Amino acid sequence: MSIASMTGFARETGVTGSYQWAWELKTVNGRGLEVRVRTPSGLDAIGEEARGQILKALTRGQGQLNLSLSKASAAPKLRVNQDVLQSLLSAISDLTLPNNVKPASLDGLLSVRGVVELDDDAADPSQDEGLAAALRAGIGTLIESLKAARLKEGQALAAVLGQQLDLISRLVDEAEAAPARKPDAIRTRLEAQIAELLDGKANLDPARLHQEAVLIAARADIREELDRLRAHVDAARSLLQEGGSVGRRLDFLAQEFGREANTLCAKANDVSLSRIGLELKAVIEQFREQVQNVE
Repeated sequence: MSIASMTGFARETGVTGSYQWAWELKTVNGRGLEVRVRTPSGLDAIGEEARGQILKALTRGQGQLNLSLSKASAAPKLRVNQDVLQSLLSAISDLTLPNNVKPASLDGLLSVRGVVELDDDAADPSQDEGLAAALRAGIGTLIESLKAARLKEGQALAAVLGQQLDLISRLVDEAEAAPARKPDAIRTRLEAQIAELLDGKANLDPARLHQEAVLIAARADIREELDRLRAHVDAARSLLQEGGSVGRRLDFLAQEFGREANTLCAKANDVSLSRIGLELKAVIEQFREQVQNVE
C-alpha cells in the first residue's frame, strides 16, 4: 500500500437529455478534511450527497467541488394559447363591424399578444430524474479519478521522502564517525587552547588534561541523539512502507527529527560536527515541508 498526496484534480463530464454537465474536484493540503461545494440553483441536494461521499473517501485535505450545467441549444417551440384565442374569437363574434372594416384574419389573430407563446421547455433540472442519476454516477467516477491522481502524486512524494531519509541516515553516520567526538581529539584541542592562553609558560599535567577532555566529551556526547535519529529514520521508512493515511504520524516524526538535530548542534564541540548538524537541520526541514502534502 502506498501513500497518497493531498494534492489532486479530477474532472467528469457527460450529456443527459438536453443537459451538458461537468463535475470538477480539486484538493490541496490541509490539517483536517474540508470540502466546499458549488452547484447550480436547484441541485443543492445532489451537491450535499456528493460532499458526503467525498468525506467518506478521503481523510485529509482541503477540497473544492464544482458542478456546471448547461442546456444544449435547440430550436424554440411555439405554442398557441387556445384559451386566449377562443376568448378573442368570442369577443370578435359579438362585434358589429362597419362595411369598410374587414373581418379579422388568422394571421392578425395570431399576432395578438398572448395568443402565440414561446415554449423554451425550461424544466427544473432538479425534477429531471435521468439527470440526477447521471450526476450521482458521475460523482462516483470523479472520486475514483481523484484518488488515483492523489496516489500517483503520492508515489512521487514517497520517492522524494525516501531520498531525504537516506541523506539523514548518511549524515548521522558522518556524525558518528567524526574524529572530533573522540576524547583524544578533544584533549589535543584543549591543550592547544590552554597553551595559547598561557603563552607556553606553564607545564600541563597530561593526566589532568585527559580528565578534563573526558568530561567535556561526556557533556558533549551525542550518542543518544544519534540513536534516536536512527530510530526515527527506521520509523519513517516503516510508515512509508505501510502506506495509507500516515501523514500526521510522519509530521510528528519530522518534529522529533528537528528536536534531535537542534540538540546535536547545541552539543557540537567542533566545526565539522556543527556543519553536519546544520546540514541535518536543512534536510529535516525539507522533509517536514514534503510531509505536509501526505494524506
